[in-house]
Order: sequence, then C-alpha cells, then structure tokens
Amino acid sequence: MIRNENAISVAERLLSLSNQGRSSLLGELDEAACRELLFDWNFWARQNQLPPTHQNWSCWLVLAGRGFGKTRMGAEWVRSMVSGSSPLQAPHGSPQRIALVAETSADGREVMIEGESGLLAIFPADERPVYEASRRRLVWLNGTVAHLYSASEPDQLRGPQHGFAWVDELAKWSNAEEVWANLLMGLRLGRNPRTIVTTTPRPVPLIRKLLKDKTTLVTRGSTFDNAAHLPAQFMSQISRLYGGTRLGRQELEGELIDDVAGALWSRSMIEAIRRPRPEDMERIVVAVDPPVSGGPKADSCGIVAVGRAYDGNAYVLADESVQGLSPVGWAKKALKLYKDLQADRLVAEVNNGGDLVENLLRQIEPNVAYQSVHARRGKMLRAEPVAALYEQEKVFHCSPFPALEDEMCSYTGEKGTKSPDRLDALVWAVWNLMLSSQGNPRILKL
Repeated sequence: MIRNENAISVAERLLSLSNQGRSSLLGELDEAACRELLFDWNFWARQNQLPPTHQNWSCWLVLAGRGFGKTRMGAEWVRSMVSGSSPLQAPHGSPQRIALVAETSADGREVMIEGESGLLAIFPADERPVYEASRRRLVWLNGTVAHLYSASEPDQLRGPQHGFAWVDELAKWSNAEEVWANLLMGLRLGRNPRTIVTTTPRPVPLIRKLLKDKTTLVTRGSTFDNAAHLPAQFMSQISRLYGGTRLGRQELEGELIDDVAGALWSRSMIEAIRRPRPEDMERIVVAVDPPVSGGPKADSCGIVAVGRAYDGNAYVLADESVQGLSPVGWAKKALKLYKDLQADRLVAEVNNGGDLVENLLRQIEPNVAYQSVHARRGKMLRAEPVAALYEQEKVFHCSPFPALEDEMCSYTGEKGTKSPDRLDALVWAVWNLMLSSQGNPRILKL
C-alpha cells in the first residue's frame, strides 16, 4: 500500500468540519488517503471505545452490552500494540508477545481472529498477520506473535511469557480465577505489561475483584450506544422483549446486577414471575408510602399499584414512585394513578403523617376511597409474608420495574440502610389484597 503521510491530519480535519465541509474534503481525497481513513480507528471509534489516556493502569475492563463494539475495541487495542501509537503505521519496532484468551479455542478463532471485527479484518491486506491455525497463533511482519489460549485449559498459560493480553468474555469462564492467575504470572515482558478485558458483565467474583483494583480502568457501555450500526429491527425487538428486565439490563445495558445476601427476593425469582396483565381485575389497590417531609432532599414517595385477578393471584401493575416533590405533588401523582387504573382503594401508611395524609388527599379528591395503615412491625417482618407469596407464584409482575426490583433484591433490613420506599408501598398493596381479611374476603376471620 502507498501510504499518505497526511492521513492523520486529514482525519483530524474531517472531525473538525461540518457535514458539508466533510463532504467537500472527502471529494478531494485520493484513493490512498481514502484507504488510510478506512483503517483509522481513531477516526471511526466512539469516544467510549478509545483506550484510556491515563498511564497508571494495568487492566482496561470493558463492561458493555452485546453489540456495543467490544470485540472491535479489543482487536484495535492489540493492533495499537503491534503498530504503535498511530493506527496507520505498519508493524514496526521490537516484536511483541501477546496473549489472546477466550473461553474456548473455537471462540477465540471465530470471534477474536476471524470474526467480522477480529484481528484479520481490521488490518490492511499488506499488514495483515499470518494465521497459523495449527499452532494457534498470529505472526506479523515485524515478528510480533499473538498466541491463542483457551480458558477451558488453564495450564496452557503456565510457562509462556507475554507483554500484553486481550481477554474476551471473562465473566463467562467457569474457572476464571485460575486462568486469570496463570495469565498474570506470565505477563512480565516489557516495562508496562497490560491487559484489556472485553466482556458482558456478570456478577462473578473475579469481575468484582477487578472493579475494586486501583489499577483497573473501567469502560461501561450499552447496546444502544451502537444503535446506528445495528439493524433497526433487531433494536426494536430486543427493546420490546428485554427492555428493563434483568436479562436486558445485564446483556444490553451492560449493568452488573447482583443478588444481595439476606434479601428476601432474588433476581431469578422475579424473572420467573413475569406475566401479562389479565384483561379483568377483581380489585385494584394503589398504595402510598409517604416521605416524612417534602423537598428535593426528601425520601422518595413510594406509589405502587397492584391488582387481584379472578384467578386469585396478585399482579403488580405500576410503579409511579417519585422523589423530590412536595406533599401536594406526590399526592396528585398517587391520585392520578388511582383514577387512571380505576382503582378500588388508595392505601397510605400514616405512621409519620397521621390524619394529615388523608386530609391532603381529600383536599384534592374528596371522594377518594381511602384507607390508612399503621406499621406495627418492622419492614422485614411485614415483607416476609409477601415474599412468601412470590415464592408460591401468587404475585406476578406485568412489566419490568427496575427501580422497584432493585429495592426488592437489595434490602436486607440492616441498620443504616436507605428506606425502601417503593418496596414498602408494594408490601402494603399486596397485604391489602392478599393477606387482609378486609381486602380479600376469601380469608376467613378467625
């Protein structure tokens, strides 16, 4: 390839121009300059796909959803280790030894090496490494060698030395701790050995450990960051099927979602009880857990609607909880939900507000069917019978409720933890419908 020495300046000029100016400049470029731009990752990458500029790091941890562009990031970072600081330079300088580690050898070959965004695809043809499949390695013109290792065979990494490593889908590995230890013990060539880890997040111990390490720099991202380069039908379908669910938040949004020891609910429990809303409801209740005070710094006001269908089960219909509103503001929000759902009753905890809560609601809606409830037991004791109903699959969620479900799966009742306002409202609503003889006539008064 004939190299254009001004390719970098052309990229910089294009980035600084308007769309019209870019079109004009592109029309003036010769074929060599166009080919250079095609392989200039600094030009095409989004900002959150570029490597950190901070020098004091040993691991670049990329936690992002599917389709974010993690594979391309890993491959381009390896290319920068081969070609130097400029992505347009040919392989030069002293040869490097690089480790490529995937869950299996097949994954490494099909994704990291031969994939659409793999190492063979991102180099110009005359700079492309030779893939020696029988030896599971790539060899560049300057002598740099990248060896492919399988995480299913941890002992492969005993002995070999490397200066850099690209680790793919670490969170999936069944024996991640052992493989990671073997990799680090051999990462001892050069002055500044480094690793890039590209993975969809899962709450596994090694990911937690890396997040706590001061030498780890973290990049987070979502599938939706790369929506412009993904099929519209795909984006529409995954949003409809998985938006807001635990699976969607992990696999698409790139969130690290963990279960908390001591919590009454788990993520798997909630995912198992998602069900469409029945057409008819026997009874609907809107429950409110008011904050002690109003204003921007006040606790959230829990506002949750639950219905009981004719099958005898409860269905969580809405979470309209708000934070930072005045008492009039959250009261209007609760009453709007009450009217929109044509609810049978509005239930409010009044331990802190007493008659003031009812007076406030009736000033806005005099005819509201209102019931006050008093908390005589601790939050965890009130929540335990409700959690039991979930375990018995007698309570279902009709939509994803991320904030509410986060509270459900994280609250342990320990002193000093934030009050779970959404959870409190949910508990009061389910109690009224399913555990109270007044709300559920099927429960006999003893």
